[in-house]
Amino acid sequence: MQPARSCLAIVLAAGEGTRMQSRTPKVLHPVAGLSMLGHVLSSVSQAGADAVAVVISSERPEVGAETLKLLPSARIATQHERRGTAHAVLAAREALKAGHGEILVAFADTPLVRPETFMALRGALAGGAAVAVLGFEARDPNGYGRLVEHDGKLEAIIEHKDATSAQRKIKLCNAGLMALAGEHALAILEAIDDENGQREFYLTDAVAIARSRGLDAVVLKAPESEVQGVNDRVQLAAVEAEFQRHKRNAVMLGGATLIAPETVFFSVDTEIGRDVVIEPNVIFGPGVRVADGALIHAFSHLEGATIGEGANVGPFARLRPGAKLADKSKVGNFVEVKAADIGPGAKVNHLTYIGDATIGAAANIGAGTITCNYDGFTKSKTTIGANAFVGSNSSLVAPVTIGEGAYIGSGSVITSDVAPDALAIGRGRQFGKEGWAKTFRAEAMARKAAKKAAE
Repeated sequence: MQPARSCLAIVLAAGEGTRMQSRTPKVLHPVAGLSMLGHVLSSVSQAGADAVAVVISSERPEVGAETLKLLPSARIATQHERRGTAHAVLAAREALKAGHGEILVAFADTPLVRPETFMALRGALAGGAAVAVLGFEARDPNGYGRLVEHDGKLEAIIEHKDATSAQRKIKLCNAGLMALAGEHALAILEAIDDENGQREFYLTDAVAIARSRGLDAVVLKAPESEVQGVNDRVQLAAVEAEFQRHKRNAVMLGGATLIAPETVFFSVDTEIGRDVVIEPNVIFGPGVRVADGALIHAFSHLEGATIGEGANVGPFARLRPGAKLADKSKVGNFVEVKAADIGPGAKVNHLTYIGDATIGAAANIGAGTITCNYDGFTKSKTTIGANAFVGSNSSLVAPVTIGEGAYIGSGSVITSDVAPDALAIGRGRQFGKEGWAKTFRAEAMARKAAKKAAE
C-alpha cells in the first residue's frame, strides 16, 4: 500500500473585514469560543495536512501571532498588496516550493468546513484530478461564480457578472475552496494573469488553465450551510447558529437530554456524557467536560469546569475555570466555584462562593459561606475535610484548614485552623436588654411628635 501523499494547507487570512465594524481582525472573531481561524486550522489539520501556511495582511500581525499560538508549526506568509486570491496563495510561494503532493486552499472566514470535506478534496486529487473545487447548490445563486461542468468534469468557473443568461441559471456555485495536485500547483498558479477589469489574480482561473493543459478538474459538493462565509456580524451570528445546531444534535444523539435545545449553547470543545440532562438556558464556555448522569439545571454558566458522574449543578450556578466537581457532588443555586475541588457527595447548596479551595467528601457547606481567598495581592487556599459541616453565613479566611468532621457555627469568621471533629465559633457573644425595644419605640415616637408640633 502506497503511503498517502504529503499535504500543504494554505489558509488565506488576509481579508479586511471592514463590514465587521471592529478593531479585532475578522478571522479572530470567535464561533463557539474559538476564532474562525482556529476552526479552519483545526479542520485542515484533522484532514491530514502535514504543513500549514497562513497568509496574513501586513497590517494585521496579530493574526500571525494567533496562528502560532494555535498551531506553532505553522508558517506565516505575508500578502503586502491585496491583488486577488491567487496572489494571496502565491504569497506562500516558499511553502509551495517544498514539494508537497497535495495543496489545499482554505479561507479563514469559512469556519464550518468539516475535515471530511477537505479529505474528500484530497481524495479527488488522489483519483487523478489536477484541480478539485468545492461547490454548493445555492438557494439564491445571484452574485456567486457558477461551476460549468461537461461530462462529469469541471470546465470553468464563470463569475456572475461574466456569465451568460444560460449560465446564470446554473445553481451549482463556487464555494472558493480548492485543492491542487502538488506537481502542477505552482505552474498553474504562476500562469494566472491579471487581465480583467479589477486587475487582480483570481484563483478561479486555475480551472481554465488546468483544462487548457489537458489536466482534469472536478467538482465536489457540500451543503450551502457548511461553506457559508463571514463578512459581517449578521453572518457571524448565522454561522454560530449553524454550529450550535450541529453540536446540539450531536450531544443528543450521543445520549444526553436537552430539555430546550435551542436555549443551550456549547463551545467547540464541550464534552457531554451519556444520560446527562441539561435544562433550558445553560451556557458552556470553553473547557467543560460533563460525565455520565450529571444534571445541569437551568440558567447555569460553566467554563473550564469538570463535572463528575451523577453530579448536580444549579440552577443559576456559575462554575469558573478550575472548578472540579466529583461524583454525586452538588453545587446549587446562586453558587460560584472557581479553582476548587468539590469532593464526592459534598454539597454546596446555595448562595455561596468557593474559590481556591478543596472540599472533602460528603462535606456540607451552608448558605452564604465565603472562602475569603484574596487579600488584594495574593490568593490563598482553604481546605475543608471530609464530612465537615460549615454553618450558614460563615467566612473562611484563607489560608485555613477545617479538619475532617469539624463543625463551624453559623455566622462565624474563621481565621485559624480547626482540628478534626472540633467545634469552632468565631462571632460576637449575643446579649439582651429586657424592655429595650419598648423604651426605644416610645422615645422615638415622642421625638417625632415634638418635631411635628414645632412645625
